[in-house]
Amino acid sequence: MSLAASSRGAGRPSPLRQFTGRWGKLAPVLFFLLLLILYPVGKLLSLSFQGPGGVFSLQAYERLFASSVYVQVMVVTLKISFWTTLATVVISYPVARAIARLPGATRNRLMFWVQLSFWCSFLIRTFGWMVLLNRNGFISQTLQYLQIVDGPIDLLYSAPSVIVGMTHAMVPLCILTMVPVMEGIDENLSKAGMTLGGRPGSVFWRVYFPLSLPGVTAGALLVFITSLGFFIVPAFLGSRHETMITQLIIEQVQDYLNWGFAGALSLLLLVAALVIFTIYDRLLGISTLTGSSDRGVKAGAGPGWAGLIGLKICAGLGHVSDMLFSAIDRIFGNRGAGKPRRSGAGLEWAVVLAILAFLILPALIMVPVSFTAGSRINWPPEGFSLRWYQGLLDSPVWLQAATRSVIVALGAATLAMLIGTPAAFAIARQKLPGRTLILALVLSPLIIPRMVIAVALFYFYAQIGLVGSYAGLIVGHAVLAIPYVVITVMAVLKSYDTRYDQAAWNLGARPTQTLRFITLPLIKGGLISAFLFALITSFDELTIALFVTGGLTTTLPKQMWDDAINVATPILAAASTLLLVFVAVITLLIHRLQTKEQK
Repeated sequence: MSLAASSRGAGRPSPLRQFTGRWGKLAPVLFFLLLLILYPVGKLLSLSFQGPGGVFSLQAYERLFASSVYVQVMVVTLKISFWTTLATVVISYPVARAIARLPGATRNRLMFWVQLSFWCSFLIRTFGWMVLLNRNGFISQTLQYLQIVDGPIDLLYSAPSVIVGMTHAMVPLCILTMVPVMEGIDENLSKAGMTLGGRPGSVFWRVYFPLSLPGVTAGALLVFITSLGFFIVPAFLGSRHETMITQLIIEQVQDYLNWGFAGALSLLLLVAALVIFTIYDRLLGISTLTGSSDRGVKAGAGPGWAGLIGLKICAGLGHVSDMLFSAIDRIFGNRGAGKPRRSGAGLEWAVVLAILAFLILPALIMVPVSFTAGSRINWPPEGFSLRWYQGLLDSPVWLQAATRSVIVALGAATLAMLIGTPAAFAIARQKLPGRTLILALVLSPLIIPRMVIAVALFYFYAQIGLVGSYAGLIVGHAVLAIPYVVITVMAVLKSYDTRYDQAAWNLGARPTQTLRFITLPLIKGGLISAFLFALITSFDELTIALFVTGGLTTTLPKQMWDDAINVATPILAAASTLLLVFVAVITLLIHRLQTKEQK
């Protein structure tokens, strides 16, 4: 036996240690999510089947379907979510495609703005849209200045304003989901199609688009499920006609403490999300949500009837696109092969920059508003003053809320890293029985509407005395941050060269030594990024805080929500601006770390 073989045998763990180590890495995350996701959600849903005295009853569901109001609210929820998803995918696709095809430096600059918009608070962006869409807001006054309209127009409190606000919130998520898939598409395939006589429209729809479809469907899935649980945007931008089911759940819990009916509404919402998720899993596999392919689903399988229909649709769209391009050429004349291509590229970049401006403007509009000397949030700001920043710093309520948010975010991010990182190693590196089921559980905080999780945790915490505690907030926020940690660390491990570990084993290093001195130092940038992702997730979280604080404590997003509901003074703009600066700094750190990892 050679010395290398001997040392390799000494360094590698035995099959028994591999088995126990594998499940030892997964045990914390499985126990954590079973205890804090499946059990509370199951308990909440079971309450919907209980009547007075705890006996089995369908009274909640009889009430649910006896009135057309609740069915109409569910229809409105599905309709708004559908149009939001469609608009989001259409807007996100050209930006994702442009970013995926760009060289490193330019790509990273655009990704920074997308990430900044992604991590910017939903509350900040919603307040920004209120300033933009108000009767005397930025858009109305701009249209009057351009003499497009004669007087003020009110764009708020309507279904279009809700869809615009929700689409704006979802576009960054969709872009970040599409880009990794598009980066893996070989551009030479499109060039080959053109060389073989294909026209631009047909080549795109029949070659490039089918290859990008996993990213499109994954983005659409996440957007639709997240949209089902929205309540911030419809609460501020919509009217009673745009009431969504999550708003009814909040009302039943906070105003009436009707857990049974809240459970019935939650089950209705959960079933809608799970139906969509099940269809997605059958077609593409859940693994595509982490940026990998589910070979078990795809291997050896033909396109199927759905795939054949999709190919026919793509062929038709390609034909229509070619006819459109031909019509444009006839109108503007054939000016050579180079100029149309350059003009097409210029149009594509104009669209991309317009979409990026659409993403950034609602957040930035709050900055000048925060310096107003007036006492209302309006446009344009009245004079210049620092009074609202001074009021923010002099207010013990706001300072305590900000301090509490920092403490909770640090605790939640640390807990999510301790639990999520070992799970990411196990899922990425081990052949696990039931891997799809395990991955589904780990990603369940993304799959289950956040409102359902928040209400279930509130009920569970009320039973064990964690309502209004730091521990309850930290644990609840960690639940939501774990998927981001797992996905980020898995992405880092996907590009990690395992030959470094094998070399350490050959030299006699034990697994713990290899992990400590080789693996972790090489992926530390990705680990820091995962920690910062978890930190921002917690710092900006409102849904959990809306319930589990119990009115006893408050975080910064919860304080902003309360202030917006009650008063809505420019102090909100000041708080939003400071929060935007904080998020921008964290996003810049994540961006720098990711750029460094790519070098």
